[in-house]
Amino acid sequence: MNHFLRLVLFSLLFASVNVAFASEDGHEKTEEDEGFNVSELIMHHIKDAHDWHILDYTNDSGEEVVVTVPLPIILFHDGQLDVFMSSEFEHGHKTVTKGSNTYILYHNKIYLADENGGITMSEEDVKHVIENETPWDFSITKNVLSMIIVSIIILLVFISVAKSYKKRPGRPKGLQAFMEPLILFVKDEIVEPNLGKKTEKFLPFLFTIFFFILFNNLMGIIPIFPGGANVTGNIAVTMTLALFTFFAINLNGNKHYWKHTLWMPGVPVFVKPILAIVELLGLIVKPFALTVRLFANITAGHIIILSLVSLIFIFESAAVSPGSIIFVLFMNCLELLVAFLQAYIFTALSALFIGAAVEEHH
Repeated sequence: MNHFLRLVLFSLLFASVNVAFASEDGHEKTEEDEGFNVSELIMHHIKDAHDWHILDYTNDSGEEVVVTVPLPIILFHDGQLDVFMSSEFEHGHKTVTKGSNTYILYHNKIYLADENGGITMSEEDVKHVIENETPWDFSITKNVLSMIIVSIIILLVFISVAKSYKKRPGRPKGLQAFMEPLILFVKDEIVEPNLGKKTEKFLPFLFTIFFFILFNNLMGIIPIFPGGANVTGNIAVTMTLALFTFFAINLNGNKHYWKHTLWMPGVPVFVKPILAIVELLGLIVKPFALTVRLFANITAGHIIILSLVSLIFIFESAAVSPGSIIFVLFMNCLELLVAFLQAYIFTALSALFIGAAVEEHH
């Protein structure tokens, strides 16, 4: 019973923190916004940000206080490099002037302010289009910082495991004993069946892909700092990972792979150009499929969890909270499975595609 109560309390904490985390840009709402906007809450959570929201609360004076971790802003425009902290924007309430450039933060994006120090919009096809110029943005955003943290964690974990193997070969203990089944699973069940004799060559790359995705997925489930960033739900990140696989496939493809791609043997000559076009399209489809699969599955998980939590605030009734919390708890357990599953699928498909490109002709 005590375990059950702890589980329920943890779920309540998780639900409340998730909502606070997701509403990180509530300070950008206008006076016209009323009520609880679910779509805005969800979109602000799954997007990247220039600061890391911790919590917000109302002080004794009735003012809303937003607590965030400011992150470095690095901008380049007209030959001028500007570096400052995101706290200078004061959550979007102020513009920042550096030299001849004046910047404004609007919906987590940085623009050059217009002559009135604001945003200029035009209406095109019933859509509001922002006409302000944008500088080159090299900022350390929430997703970037999260990837740096995950990279450091991965380095620390694997350096520790490597040292343990030197001290205790064949006798796993502690972190080494926890990581060994995962390492052997990736090697024996994913990489070796697809790559055979080429396993050793591509094992470091596929290990990196698997554990980078897995650790980022797990960090994304944690609702409090330094977790909660939607890294693998960012299409730019998944596309970059897919491009690494794309280059690994095509830079290592042997002559038989390219022969079957560009001029397939054993078919009539007039069919070969058609098949070549299809195969070349296939080169693009593979990384596209890897990109969308990971991005869509992780983003969907975040959206579903936040939607379930939001039911409490939509109905404005505590009676809804038990059912909402139970479903949120279930979804979080499912997301834990998805975190491993998506890392496995991305790595397995990458190994399969690379294996097909480097396979020796029989």
